[in-house]
Amino acid sequence: MMTQRIELMDTTLRDGEQTSGVSYTATEKLHISRLLLEDVKVNRIEIASARVSVGELEAVRKITEWGRKNNRIEQIEVLAFIDGKLSIDWIKDAGATVVNLLSKGSMKHLEGQLRKTPEAHVGDIRKFIDTADRLGMSVNIYLEDWSNGMRNSKDYVYYLIDSLTDTPVRRFMLPDTLGILSPDEVFRFCNEICSRYPDIHFDFHAHNDYDFAVANSLAAVKAGIKGIHTTVNGLGERAGNAPLASVVAALKDHTETDLSVNEEKLTILSKMVETFSGVRIPANKPVVGENVFTQACGVHADGDSKDKLYYNDLLPKRFGRVRKYALGKTSGKSNILKNLEELGISLDPEDLQRVTNRVIELGDRKESVTVEDLPYIISDVLQSKNIKQKIQVRNYSLNVAKGLKSVATLCLEIDGQRYEETSSGDGQYDAFMNALRKICKPLKIELPKLTDYIVTIPPGGLTDALVETVISWQAGEKELKTRGLDPDQTVSAIRATVKMLNIFYDYTSN
Repeated sequence: MMTQRIELMDTTLRDGEQTSGVSYTATEKLHISRLLLEDVKVNRIEIASARVSVGELEAVRKITEWGRKNNRIEQIEVLAFIDGKLSIDWIKDAGATVVNLLSKGSMKHLEGQLRKTPEAHVGDIRKFIDTADRLGMSVNIYLEDWSNGMRNSKDYVYYLIDSLTDTPVRRFMLPDTLGILSPDEVFRFCNEICSRYPDIHFDFHAHNDYDFAVANSLAAVKAGIKGIHTTVNGLGERAGNAPLASVVAALKDHTETDLSVNEEKLTILSKMVETFSGVRIPANKPVVGENVFTQACGVHADGDSKDKLYYNDLLPKRFGRVRKYALGKTSGKSNILKNLEELGISLDPEDLQRVTNRVIELGDRKESVTVEDLPYIISDVLQSKNIKQKIQVRNYSLNVAKGLKSVATLCLEIDGQRYEETSSGDGQYDAFMNALRKICKPLKIELPKLTDYIVTIPPGGLTDALVETVISWQAGEKELKTRGLDPDQTVSAIRATVKMLNIFYDYTSN
């Protein structure tokens, strides 16, 4: 089967900017344009609509000036309207040379919005094309609402194209403006139109209202369409457009097509657009989402270790990513081992099982455990395994209220006997320690002196991050440090204190 060359036209800076709440500065538009054309290497970009604002004019001038200096001016396109010479003059003044003219691709839009006959509309379009041609500008033409046109007024669509085949229009662009088509319809309509006009370059422009944008783009290519429109991260009106990264991956892996795109730069581009647009990338978004190359299930990690059993063609390296193995309640030893390999740490089987159990325990209480958490967990587990658990905290309650002292109720079990006390203090941990002293005093257990208290949060900046508390204790000439680990800072301090109790009690008992 012969490989088909497909053009990708990205319209993040025009159609994508129609996302509610999104507006780019001139400098941001320039940065995105350069990344799209120079690094990602899409074939064309649509950067603005004519006559929108003074700021838009400045942005187009910046981009076209850069494009002219770097021999890319023909890859930069601006949307125009049938408004006499107003759009053409605006685009000419902005320095662009390629115009994407918006025409009506369905009788419903033609009659309902323009209130014109097909003949009058064709006449207006031809005048626009003649004017642009005299000014040395290239013209592509959008058939707005083409999808409804093919469903309900196909004769009009063919009349429009037939009437313009003798003009210098470079490309006819077929939008599913309202995102109504299914992949079957896209294939049928595109195949019909490509067969009827084999010498015309057609683009397909998908919207994602039914979540069909990527599937529809594939169907269009399989039907003979030569160009596909995308936006970075699928930005656009309503449910957005076809996401660039997803379209690239799907076309490369599921069609016999030749694309110019550098896949490794797609993630960088997506992150830049996320930053500039303020629209977050969903964690599970294909190709560029945070979680898409992360295995959470221990069975999957085990299969990957043995024979890459859970790999597919979407290898993370293609997109400048790395495969990760999540730590949490579904983790198994294989997930832990994969992360330990990354950290250069090895554990014996018993310690590995202890660490796995601790990760699962923590995963039950928070969404995920990060790789950065792992050394803290290992340290906590290794210290804990050597401590005899003669003293255990069975229950506790901690209360804090503005303007009032904190209150703690503690139930402690010592050698099988339970003791309970309540006390207040300056903060939850102080209240806990005061309740502990009330239990220990009648038992003639002298607690060591707290000499230092250090709290560390592993990197990541998340509010559910694990907290490590290291407490230094002094009992006569004996000094010791104990560690506690927990998502809650006070609980991590309590864990460190319980370790101290068992170490100190074992020491004094002997």
